[in-house]
Amino acid sequence: MSVDIDELRRLRRARDQMDREYAQPLDVPALARTALMSSAHFSRRFREAYGETPYSYLMTRRIERAKALLRRGDLSVTDVCLAVGWTSLGSFCARFTEVVGETPSTYRSRDHDEMRAMPPCQAMVLTRPRRGDGRGRPETSSIGEASGAAPALSSVP
Repeated sequence: MSVDIDELRRLRRARDQMDREYAQPLDVPALARTALMSSAHFSRRFREAYGETPYSYLMTRRIERAKALLRRGDLSVTDVCLAVGWTSLGSFCARFTEVVGETPSTYRSRDHDEMRAMPPCQAMVLTRPRRGDGRGRPETSSIGEASGAAPALSSVP
């Protein structure tokens, strides 16, 4: 099924909402309303258009923002966890470790000076989170998620 331009605009509106409001509790029904679609249709069409579920997209954005805050080094892991929308430090640390391949504390303590010298657009591409294989080794892409129903975004990450 192809995506028409109007539908793609509406999907992009919902994706932009996730980019802006990643730290807020977001759920599929609210995002679907933004896209003027039913929840099931929105989830299905979002995956077709962007290659990942709305939930996966939001979690990737949250990890991406967390990595940027941890690189700064002026916030604790707990502060970063709360700043990017998680309500549970344990869930945040587990997901971060799964995606990045190291704990948030280890990532924060590493030297990130090489990142300060490069343009932000290059740093963003180089540090984009990739889903791990469960053994601390990142996959080549965060796209290609297993099929199945997308979990509700309002559940604790």
